[in-house]
Amino acid sequence: MSLKDQPDLSRRSLLRFGALGALGFGLGSSLGPLPAVFAGEQAAAAKALIVIWLDGGPSQLETFDPHAGTAIGGPSKAVATKQRGVSFGDGLPLLAERADKLAVIRSLVTKEGEHQRGRYLMRTGYPLIPTVHHPALTAAVSYEADTRGLEIPAHVSFLSNRPPKGGYLGVSHDAFRVGDPKRPVPDLTPAVGKDRFEARLKKLNAMDKAFLARRRAGRAIEQHHELTARAHEMMSSAQVKAFKVSEEPEALRERYGDSRFGRACLAARRLIQQGVPAVEVNLGGWDTHANHFELTKPMTERLDRGLATLLDDLEAHELLDQTLVVCMGEFGRTPTINPLEGRDHWTRGFSVALAGGGLKVNQTIGSTDPEGKQAPKDPVKAADVLATLYAQLGVDYRQWFDTPQGRPIRLCEGTPIKALRG
Repeated sequence: MSLKDQPDLSRRSLLRFGALGALGFGLGSSLGPLPAVFAGEQAAAAKALIVIWLDGGPSQLETFDPHAGTAIGGPSKAVATKQRGVSFGDGLPLLAERADKLAVIRSLVTKEGEHQRGRYLMRTGYPLIPTVHHPALTAAVSYEADTRGLEIPAHVSFLSNRPPKGGYLGVSHDAFRVGDPKRPVPDLTPAVGKDRFEARLKKLNAMDKAFLARRRAGRAIEQHHELTARAHEMMSSAQVKAFKVSEEPEALRERYGDSRFGRACLAARRLIQQGVPAVEVNLGGWDTHANHFELTKPMTERLDRGLATLLDDLEAHELLDQTLVVCMGEFGRTPTINPLEGRDHWTRGFSVALAGGGLKVNQTIGSTDPEGKQAPKDPVKAADVLATLYAQLGVDYRQWFDTPQGRPIRLCEGTPIKALRG
């Protein structure tokens, strides 16, 4: 719990809504507002966050930091962007046309070159250790957001087998997992009739009361009751239409692309419009140790189409200035090309792209060596990226929390990047 907010914890806990077992969501033409404020006292430029998670470690050389015509560039080509003197990989022509809406960091440096550890560091800002489970960025954002009136989860993850977790904030802030929005979210409709369903709920409540009568209440039990109550509320809520992307015009759906990723990006916009403060969309398949150039091409095409349309769509709905969008993975790929025509894991200079949310865009921060030998110029740490996002959202990234073991710990140890905040 936050040391700062201990006296108010019971009220705050009722405002938060995380994972709900096997349930899910979707929305119609009448969408609610973005959340008004965050619980932190900092001035917020943004009100919501979308993370485009490129699982497996995307190559910076084929996305946001190409070195075409060099030995490390291999056969990859580049395309000019709207940022003067900046090129992207030629698989991202649509994003290149929107580069003036992006801030690109090319000099991210970490010490975690293994997938699980890299995911954990990039999502939390901390190295993976066995004694503390830190909350993911999106989990902490959902925790801090004022979500009164929101009847669907505040933290949603699309298409991920490893969704972000709530850590010491509790399982109620784990991401609510959703698959392809093309399919209905399961378990929103009871498998039995209304009367039988209500009878089962009464029996469940009676069992819970009997259980509590024999045991001392704790946070885990409180969260169980919160999730049960909110799941029931959600099943009868009109807000569950937020995931129903089929209600969008066909032309818009085609622009996003006929792919799971494209549909998830569209659903993310709908959720943000409904008032969900934190969404992650996963695009996996970037672990290209062999046949790298062949495998990367369709991935960059899906990313380009889905993310470019998401930026346009958010702007069309007057949401881009209020919504931070960050595109990242756990690490990059090596400048060297291995004997299997692949690129291996690389932590010494890879890329992150950001947009919206009041950030200072139309710029590129840092640079990498065209020969892949020297350290990058103006290196950036993962925790600094997260601190920047928290600060833009008005979240006090320096606040202290107590872990379940009683250990005090800061939400984030990074420092916001001044160049991104103006």
